[in-house]
Amino acid sequence: MKRPLVIILAVLLLALGLWVSKLGRQEPVVEKPVEQVVTEPVKDEPVKDEPVKAEPVKTGLNLASLKNATYFGIQEQDPVTLTNGVWEGEPYEEGGSSRPSVNFIRDFLLIGDIDGNGTTEAAVLLAGRGGGSGENIYMAVVHLVDGKLKNLDTVLVGDRVQIRKAGFGKQHIFLDVVRAGPDDAMCCPGELAMLGWRLQDDALAPMEATTEPRRLSLEMIADSDWVLRWWSLDEPAPAAPEVTLSLTDGRLGGKSGCNRHFTAPSIGAQPGDIAMGPPGGTMMACPEDIMAVEQRYLAQMESVKKYGFLAGMLALSYETEDGHGVMLFERR
Repeated sequence: MKRPLVIILAVLLLALGLWVSKLGRQEPVVEKPVEQVVTEPVKDEPVKDEPVKAEPVKTGLNLASLKNATYFGIQEQDPVTLTNGVWEGEPYEEGGSSRPSVNFIRDFLLIGDIDGNGTTEAAVLLAGRGGGSGENIYMAVVHLVDGKLKNLDTVLVGDRVQIRKAGFGKQHIFLDVVRAGPDDAMCCPGELAMLGWRLQDDALAPMEATTEPRRLSLEMIADSDWVLRWWSLDEPAPAAPEVTLSLTDGRLGGKSGCNRHFTAPSIGAQPGDIAMGPPGGTMMACPEDIMAVEQRYLAQMESVKKYGFLAGMLALSYETEDGHGVMLFERR
């Protein structure tokens, strides 16, 4: 019995010795270096000052809404609710054509915080006609109350007043106007004046004028270049080719579509009266559609009889063999 036990112990000792020997001969563990992620240094480039395109804010103070709003303080009808920018009353006489009317003027719209209280207001122009030759020009201020338009106040700017410029000052709104002076006929305004109002307690309070009135002159258009936008009051001009007009050293000139044109105008007896002198210009040839624009423009320019302003645009009244109209130019 003892001998088998001895044999078993010997076998176990031999196996243990072989395992220990193998363990001693194990190769050392080689630590591999950790791969480092190499990042390129950030280049110190200047930040590009690119304008951020802001999404339009749907406030309701837009042309579509304002052309269908209700306005107060209009002599021809109080209150008056416009439909697509127009209101017409009943004829003064049964079967007659003369009737009161109120119109939204030429998509004119100023938007801003007039009184500095953090609320946005809109200013629009309205024209009221009572059946005669007069045309009352009104300025109305509107804002939003609980998502609905509210006409805060409306002021009468004047009869047949022309708006040359408009904008916001420091907590006020101003209109640079052409109006009839003491010696002017109502048809032919010739006095330049600066009018201003503050919005106080939801009412427009007139401001005292800080400049003396001046007389209308052709030099009034020399402060800007003008771009043709309308062939007539109801016919837009094409965006291309661009037609421009400016006054330099007493000469009117600019781009007529293909060529450059110029003329020396003369001033008439009444304010705004003008006659164009012999035209001149370059003689380049262009495609037929461009030449058609140029020929029409030069024909209408040669026939201009009157200059003035309409809702901030330069207005040139012309008379041709085909009829008469008013070209409208926008400040560049």
